[in-house]
Amino acid sequence: MPTAPYNWISCQIGAREHYTIPRALHQQGQLAHLITDAWVSPQSPLNFLPKSVLANLRERYHPDLELASVSAFTSSLIRFELTQRLQKNTGWNRVIARNQWFQQQTIKTLTRLSDQITHPPILFSYSYAALEIFRFAKQQGWYTILGQIDPGLWEEKIVTQEYQRYPQYRADWQPAPPEYWQSWREECTLADAIVVNSNWSRQLLEKTGIEPKKIHIIPLVYTPPQAASNFVRTSPELFSQERPLRVLFLGQVILRKGIAAVLDAVQQLEGYPVEFLIVGSVQIEIPSHFQNHPQIRWLGHVNRSETAQYYQMADVFLFPTISDGFGLTQLEAQAWKLPIIASRSCGEVVVDGENGWILEEVSGNKIADLIQSILRCPKSLEYLTSHSPYSLSSLSEHTLIEKLFENLLSCMI
Repeated sequence: MPTAPYNWISCQIGAREHYTIPRALHQQGQLAHLITDAWVSPQSPLNFLPKSVLANLRERYHPDLELASVSAFTSSLIRFELTQRLQKNTGWNRVIARNQWFQQQTIKTLTRLSDQITHPPILFSYSYAALEIFRFAKQQGWYTILGQIDPGLWEEKIVTQEYQRYPQYRADWQPAPPEYWQSWREECTLADAIVVNSNWSRQLLEKTGIEPKKIHIIPLVYTPPQAASNFVRTSPELFSQERPLRVLFLGQVILRKGIAAVLDAVQQLEGYPVEFLIVGSVQIEIPSHFQNHPQIRWLGHVNRSETAQYYQMADVFLFPTISDGFGLTQLEAQAWKLPIIASRSCGEVVVDGENGWILEEVSGNKIADLIQSILRCPKSLEYLTSHSPYSLSSLSEHTLIEKLFENLLSCMI
């Protein structure tokens, strides 16, 4: 176990959780280095390209880390992705190739940094792209923490059952190859501590045989935008065909997120004053009846910066996930004072009857019943809007980051 002072190296692909981990460490003066796949600062020439070009890369930056030591492989990433497209490499092959590419680039950086390190650091890396990084770290005598992004192998078993249950959606989803899970198990073995975001994740990891004493629960933290803090939500006294109840589903349109139950609910609510806003990339085959359904607005993929408008226009947020490590969109919805309908198979944000409703089972019947109860009593939304047991929207960013940092340190005790 490391001794103070703590110096952390944080490794991550993408802008996961808005760079919460490195931001927490940097605010506490403990981040030695952030290593990430892409970093597009305001001065980057990539910002001068048309907005339609490399749109996702434009969000690979956070002003809180402006003065942090950051290594990124932006040019290499662009070349990698172009090569993958030219080779028509897709699915798990592409995911695994990207994870391996990132680890190779990271180890080059760590090799260079190791000559400058006088005190063994704590290395934090996210699951599925950590094995080679951890092997290198262990050779140096460093302490390792694995950020587990989902509930792991047992979640895949649950999702497999869902795809078997709904073959009509003819998705091209495939379970991960055995070597993917073998690498993951080795990551867990090499990790001195494993961070999960919910009790649900902890339960499923323990089911796969992960050592319980290694697992530490650190719920996600989220800093609401200022616009959300000032937002005043209003609901009509009665919903009608002219002003229907707007139900927002925001996320990947896949069976794991519970979309089959959502569409079952749509069918049961035909003719009711309800409109479903479905925001996210569609990765299953949607039957034509639903593609052209008058009560569904298919809005497709949007960038993170564009989601606020949908939280604002909705009356209730629907999060019927089959399994999720946490579900950050729950916190985003709550920040916009949006009542939530959520399953139990995710982070514990919703307190039933206080800031939303818990689905005892993810089914079209249960979703439709809850929505009908809202239609019968629209005033229930007003009550739920004013209650926020999770209370993130009332906490300052400093408090959130400080809390997260304290929890990270607890992983080493």
